[in-house]
Amino acid sequence: MRYRTVGSGALRVGAIGLGCMPMSWGYTASERNGRESLRAVHAALDEGATLLDTADVYGPFTNELLLGRVLRERRADVFVATKVGLLVGEHHMVANGRPGHVRRACDASLRRLRTDVIDLYQLHRPDPEVPVEETWGAMAELVAAGKVRALGVCAPDPASPGRRGGGVAGRPYAGTLELLRRVQQIFPVSTVQAEFSLWSPGAGEALLPWCEARGVGLLASMPLGSGFLTGTLTPGGGFEPDDPRAHHPRFTAEMMAANQVLPAGLRRVAERHPGATAAGVALAWLLTRGRHVIPIPGTKKERWARENCRAAGLELTGEDLRELAELPAARQSWN
Repeated sequence: MRYRTVGSGALRVGAIGLGCMPMSWGYTASERNGRESLRAVHAALDEGATLLDTADVYGPFTNELLLGRVLRERRADVFVATKVGLLVGEHHMVANGRPGHVRRACDASLRRLRTDVIDLYQLHRPDPEVPVEETWGAMAELVAAGKVRALGVCAPDPASPGRRGGGVAGRPYAGTLELLRRVQQIFPVSTVQAEFSLWSPGAGEALLPWCEARGVGLLASMPLGSGFLTGTLTPGGGFEPDDPRAHHPRFTAEMMAANQVLPAGLRRVAERHPGATAAGVALAWLLTRGRHVIPIPGTKKERWARENCRAAGLELTGEDLRELAELPAARQSWN
């Protein structure tokens, strides 16, 4: 595994991390298996990954508890990143950026993770009822107290006019850039997390220049397009009712069929590299976008965890990159 250094504190992490959300939250509940998820985490660490990305809201709480079992045994191998700022409401998510909540949530995450310090504490979403300076100031106090090493921001929806942190017409991530400007004046931002992939390249265009100018890491979430770029999803194959893809316009049979050109292009490139897969090419492509990009593919399977991490060693050629650049943009969007 290659390594990358991000943030003013020169944080050193594996070039590919592991998104842990699918193990406990957000996808089909019937497919969750704690033992299998633990094997996936250990496999990623064995392959040289260090960054494990979680959040208190995943479960809620159960994902941090799961990772706590790993940290108890392998704390020295892990760069643990968790989040604060969202709560699970009765039928929706609720933002809470009050300083008192931030402090209590951090202590609770430390207990669940079985550690005395969180390597990266990320603001999951800004609270529209609380000035972000107050939230970020409370997070900075946690760094001063030795409970947290570095701070990051999760970029909100880039195409939701009127939402704090969202986008405006023709200016995706404009709200996120304004949010970053404000918090950067209080305490340095070490990472920005946003959806970024060949399927959704917008964060690379809008946020990566800001990150590169400041040495900030861009954590690329959903780097495999929620599974679409792996080429293993069949148009019209269907999803379980509790899987969010079952209700998403980009995962209708029509749209999946229309966008097959993307995984097909990734497979063509993969065929030039022995042992490579479409997913591996998609991750390797992200690594070519800049030295501050760190993909964090999510999985709960040991096989995929190993395969994803090994993409860090895949060297794409100029011909590969030209062919990928010529692929058409995906139809529809996650938003």
